[in-house]
This record gives sequence, structure tokens and C-alpha cells, in this order.
Amino acid sequence: MSSTFNPSASRRIDQLLREASAAVDRADAELLLAHAAGRDRAWLFAHAPDELDAAQAEAFAGLVARRVPGEPVAYLTGRRGFWTLDLEVGPDTLIPRPETELLVELALARLPQGEAARVADLGTGSGAIALAIASERPQAAVVATDFSKAALAVAVRNAQRNGIDNVWFRRGDWLEALGAERFDLIASNPPYIADGDPHLDEGDLRFEPAIALSSGTDGLEAIRGIIAGAPAHLAPGGWLLLEHGWGQGEAIRALLHDAGFADVATERDLESRDRVSLGRMP
Repeated sequence: MSSTFNPSASRRIDQLLREASAAVDRADAELLLAHAAGRDRAWLFAHAPDELDAAQAEAFAGLVARRVPGEPVAYLTGRRGFWTLDLEVGPDTLIPRPETELLVELALARLPQGEAARVADLGTGSGAIALAIASERPQAAVVATDFSKAALAVAVRNAQRNGIDNVWFRRGDWLEALGAERFDLIASNPPYIADGDPHLDEGDLRFEPAIALSSGTDGLEAIRGIIAGAPAHLAPGGWLLLEHGWGQGEAIRALLHDAGFADVATERDLESRDRVSLGRMP
């Protein structure tokens, strides 16, 4: 098929969006077309009048067809930006979300610039949290753990892609991978949705790994285990930071108090929702 018979990039987007109805928005379509063309969105805007070649048109149509039933754009392109990083993502990892950057900000505020520190990221997935912290605190030694061998492989590739060499990856279930070591800060974005929650059947969550999303009848099973075990792995004055759902702050603060943490607090995200709870070992 000759490329002279293919529409321009702009017209092809318009055509496929009409066919896809409301299932795909233009911003997503632009990302998918840029990916199909092997370019970024800036190139796409500069070359909108250009014709697509046959391979690009076919690849773009295939991506849009997969997006119509809801497959996440991040999985279709295999990429997601987080913090200052370009990360590989896939069905073995959660898709990093902007609200998780609050966890990174709070961790960095407790890790002075230029000082050595020991940090652990539990359930690292794509490595987003560990790599963001490590990129900003090159003197820190960061241990990133995950039970999933496939997720750890993605995280290792992300460290290599972003040139970050102060993260060590270990396989294990939450704290067990830390052995007898103690850390100045432990951070985690564990699963916190209740089993059977109807949100698990909506949007991107339908495609993300269930083991990384839900945890027990109230969503707090993994968090309870982390809080109970963390004191044995924190140095005096060390911090535990946990991302969680908007309605869980009060329950998690109670768990932190019961486990002997001081300076317990919950921080809210940009939408004024409880997002991260934290505490310090005395």
C-alpha cells in the first residue's frame, strides 16, 4: 500500500476518533500516534500535515483499537513519565500516578541533601518511588523490593535507562527482603483497595495487576503487616511513609500510634484528600 494514499497525521486522528466515538480522546490519540511513528508529541504537532506511511497508519489503527475497550495508554506505549524520569511500564507493574509524587516529596524532605542515608521502597513495581528518591539523593543507598520477579526486571531496566546506580533490587514479600538491616526511611505504595471493591472493575484498574491493588476485606491487610514489622527495620529516628486511599488516614494513624511511632500525621494530595500517612521511630 503506497503512503500517498494515506491521510495526514491530523486527518487520520480525526478519522479514527470519529470511528471510536467517545471511547478515545484526542490527547490519548496523539500520544498513540506519536508512539506509532516513533516520535514525540512535539514532532507530531510540527508534522501534522504530513502523510503517514503504511506501517505507521497500521500501527496507529491497532493501538486505537486496543484503547477503545480501555487498555491503558501507558501499557500501549510501554512508557509513563514520573517525577523527572521516563519509565518503562507494563501489565506486571502498576502505572505510576502523579499523586504518588507526594510520597516522594515527603521522603525527600526527611533525607537531607548531601548526606548518606539508607532507604527502602517496599513493593517497588516499576521502581518509580525508589528511582525518584535515588535520583534526587545520590548519596543515599536505596533498596527496592518486590515479590514479583517480572516487576523487578522492569525496575532494573528503568534504573539502567535513567542512569541511576544507587538502587539495589531484591525479591521478597514486603519487609522480608530487608533481612536484619535497618533504614533511615522506609516508603511504600502498597495495595490498599478492599477486595471486591467495584472500582477494581473500572478504568485502568481492570488491566493492572490485582495483587498490587487490593489487600483484604478493608484494603489494609498489607499496610497492617508493614506497620507491624517496620520498627524492626528502622533506625532510631527513622521514618515510615505509606501511600493509601482517601478514606484510610484515620485508621492508619491509629495503627502507627499503636506500633509506637511518634510524629504521626497524614498529608493530603492536591485534591485535599488523605494520601500519605507517616510516623517516626522515637
